[in-house]
Amino acid sequence: MTIERKQPRPKKCRVTACGASFVPSRMGQAVCSPACAIIDAPRHEPKARKALADIERKDIKVRKEKLKSRADHLREAQAAVNEYVRLRDAHLPCISCDSTPNDNDLMTGSRWDAGHYRSVGACPELRFEPLNIHRQCVKCNRNLSGNAVEYRIRLVLRIGAEKVAWLEGLHAPCKCTVEEIKAIKAKYRAMTRELKKGEAA
Repeated sequence: MTIERKQPRPKKCRVTACGASFVPSRMGQAVCSPACAIIDAPRHEPKARKALADIERKDIKVRKEKLKSRADHLREAQAAVNEYVRLRDAHLPCISCDSTPNDNDLMTGSRWDAGHYRSVGACPELRFEPLNIHRQCVKCNRNLSGNAVEYRIRLVLRIGAEKVAWLEGLHAPCKCTVEEIKAIKAKYRAMTRELKKGEAA
């Protein structure tokens, strides 16, 4: 038993000036001849250019990612954690001086840092620990080197003496791999997105 193959239906050439009827010889054929294909080509040019630009952008991104050092990844992860902390504490005053944007002048009150209680240099193991990082005014964090004494007083009130004692205790050395650092960055970016969604709701 032989199965008859269904013949394609005639189509009208997409080139307006031509408009000839033709039977497609392949799937997706929209023009009747190579001459009409040349005329039709420019309509696809913007899409083709965009596709090429997208491929090029992705390629550049991949190459840049490969060139990043461990220090670059650490900086990016820290930026992601800091952004989360500033948003998490947006309704709270400075951890060291209780100032709010309304209390300070525009030079300091409108700018906020994510200040570490135990500095990254003193305790790198806690650089990404959210209990160790709180929203802090620029004056306390940068001009007063963290304003540590006042930071501790308010930190005890905020998270409790037990957690502060844990922060001040010994911590096992920890050298994250690049993949672990990337995972930290992704985690905190996702947490920031969730906080922003909550604020928008």
